[in-house]
Parts: sequence; C-alpha cells; structure tokens
Amino acid sequence: MADGISSFWGPVTSTTEWCEKNYVYSSYIAEFFNTLSNVPCILLALIGLINALRQRFEKRFSVLHISNMILSVGSMIYHASLQHVIKDSKQLQLVQGQQQSDETPMVWEMLLYLYILYSPDWHYRSTMPTFLFLYGAAFAIVHSQVRFGIGFKVHYVLLCLLCIPRMYKYYIHTKDSSAKRLAKWYVVTLFLGSLCWLFDRLFCKEITGWPINPQGHALWHVLMGFNSYFANTFLMFCRAQQRDWSPKVVHLMGVFPYVKINKPKTQ
Repeated sequence: MADGISSFWGPVTSTTEWCEKNYVYSSYIAEFFNTLSNVPCILLALIGLINALRQRFEKRFSVLHISNMILSVGSMIYHASLQHVIKDSKQLQLVQGQQQSDETPMVWEMLLYLYILYSPDWHYRSTMPTFLFLYGAAFAIVHSQVRFGIGFKVHYVLLCLLCIPRMYKYYIHTKDSSAKRLAKWYVVTLFLGSLCWLFDRLFCKEITGWPINPQGHALWHVLMGFNSYFANTFLMFCRAQQRDWSPKVVHLMGVFPYVKINKPKTQ
C-alpha cells in the first residue's frame, strides 16, 4: 500500500503489494511487519539445520533447512524493497532487493520437497535431481525476464499439490502418534496461514479503515515458518524410519518437537 515516508529504494516496481502501508517506520523498509515476520522463519530453519547436522541426517535435509532460510531472507529483501528487477543503487552501489528474490526460492524449495518426497522410490536415481535442477535453473532465468503475476501463483500451487499425495502416503504409513501429530500441526498451520493470506488479500479495503491492522500477511509468514518446520521434522522422521534409525519425536523443554535417532554403528 502506498503511503508513509520517502523511499530509499525508489518507486515500487513489484507486481504485488500487500495490505500494509509502505515506509511507515523506516525509509529502508517498505513493509515493516511483513519484513520482520521472516525472522522467526529463519530461526526455526536454523534449529532444524542444527539438529540435522548434529545427528548426521542425510545432506538433503540440511539443504532443505538452508533453503527455508534462503527463502525467508529473499522474502525480507522483497518486502523491504518491493522491487521486481535488479538495479544498482547510486547511494551505496547496492543491489536492490526484488520480487524474484522471494518467488524463485519458493519454487526451488518446492522442487526440493518433491525430491525428498519421491526420490526414495525413484528407480533412476540420477534423473530426478538432474531434471529438477534444470527445471529450477530454467525457471530462474525465465522469471528474471518475465513477470508472471497470477501465473506464478498457479504454478506454485500446482507444485504444492504434487506434494500432497506423497505426504498423505507417509502419514497413513506412520504409526507413531507423535509423528502423526507433527503432520497434523503441519495441516493446521497451513490452513490458518492460508486464511490469514486470503483475509489480507480480499479484505484490504476494509482493513485500512480499522484502527489496528491485524497484519495478515505477516502472520502468514510466521505460520509458514512453523509449517515448514513441522513438515521438515515429519519428513526427517519418515526418512529415519526408512533407514531403520529408530526415530522418535522428543520435545525440547517439553514443548518444542524434534527428531532423535539412533543410527547403527555401521552407519
């Protein structure tokens, strides 16, 4: 939303703006709450990364947690600048944050989820990562030159839908109640986050007349941070089961869930 003080980044060139007034608190941050709400996502991904490294999970999970962090950083850049294209800033010769820094990592992350979900039963082991890598690279190149608008949203939703059958299969084959609870929290946070996203998009005109903006898109970021953490933890549990690592879900301070494994000494 247009408003607020003067902009360090220049005129808004993003194809999408959210229901938050621009440059209210700082000339360096276009959407203050939408930018800072990515911090919890980074911290949750960092916790997952530390657990994956500490227990020597497969590298795919370390890459997954790192991709979550990259996505959150890209989202911060985008919401701070609301720029679509890269251009040099004369003030400090910085590269401006842009819409692609948010949207391209979203696609890369979904391609990584597809790999983790489907690769255990894929007979031609080298073809899947090769295809997904080339697909992700091609998308990034095309997206740097073309504004997709609604096309990006449709594309992203289709990638998400491809993950659902496999997630459901993992869920019904998991007997551990604590692991199933992770999957349920994944669904709950996805549902609540989607409601916040839709509310922010569909009722922005009404929200602008309220004394307090509920910051629906910022809430979406926080809920999606937990959503990714629950999804990653559930997938780590399922993969550990496949590898006979005797996984169990334990809770830090009785609250925060993570997967603990017991690898055979030969591994």
